Amino acid sequence: MARKINFDPPTADASAQGAEVHEAAPQRSRPLLGLERPIKQSSALGAISQSLGGISEKVKRAEEIEQKLIEGQVIVELDPALIDDSFVPDRMEATKEQNLAFRELIREHGQNVPILVRPKPNGAERYEVAFGHRRLRAARELGIKVRAVVRSLTDEQLVIAQGQENSGRTDLTFIERARFAARLEDRKFSREIIMASLNVDKAALSRLIAIATRVPAPVIDAIGPAPAFGRVRWQELTDLLERDNNRARALEIVKVSTFRALDTDKRFETLADGLREKTSRARAETWAAKDGTHAAKVSRAGKKLTLIFDDRVAPRFGDFVRERLQVLYDEFKAADPPA
Repeated sequence: MARKINFDPPTADASAQGAEVHEAAPQRSRPLLGLERPIKQSSALGAISQSLGGISEKVKRAEEIEQKLIEGQVIVELDPALIDDSFVPDRMEATKEQNLAFRELIREHGQNVPILVRPKPNGAERYEVAFGHRRLRAARELGIKVRAVVRSLTDEQLVIAQGQENSGRTDLTFIERARFAARLEDRKFSREIIMASLNVDKAALSRLIAIATRVPAPVIDAIGPAPAFGRVRWQELTDLLERDNNRARALEIVKVSTFRALDTDKRFETLADGLREKTSRARAETWAAKDGTHAAKVSRAGKKLTLIFDDRVAPRFGDFVRERLQVLYDEFKAADPPA
């Protein structure tokens, strides 16, 4: 079972139960601008009180933000230039048309939902976004401030918040979720944390990671998010890639300029169809002797030709051919000398 990690400060009831501790709580320095002048602060605001890590603004603005935090109003406006992307990407790049449409939506209606950021662990006066990457991009392009909730989050809390927010969205595709899971595992996050992040059980997580790791990264990058295709179709593509020499063929297909010009769903279909066509061509054909015996099967895949002998149909015929390979080769060389 996934372990629940709570991001929220204690409730007012919990605070009341520890009133004596609150009264004796030490004073803290202001978290903004490096000011050392202490302020009174309830321990109930523990994590939030340190969540803003220094912005180059006037003291007055710092006091306003701190006052909002004390009053429980944790939504603030930040300069997008001070915010970096998450250290674990979860989305593939959207098309120019999608970015433009989303930006115009923000321009027309404003940013209704704040993003979630944390102070950069090792970066003064900078933040890192947990979720809301598209809203952040739109604010950057529009040259406006972005509305944000600022919290001090550990790496584990950040990826859980990032994953759970995206899990509730309908536009995060299967392969984006699979790749996000695989990247978290590459960074040594526990399976428990990854399951909590994606809100999946152990079996579902294993399937996500298996597909993301079995499909070559350049192939996933070339296909893109492919929103029309879920686990079943990605599993089919994975199985196709593991037949014959299909991995090498797939890497050649995705390099073609006409392939890159297609939209993401069409790229998925084109690659799958191309690999199926190759597999179909490689299907063995039965060779029949003059007496009607189906003595062997012949298949060709690219520059490879394979003979298959079935001892149940023509006992020892395969051994007979193998023992005469040198004679056959000599005949071949004599009949068709090299140029």
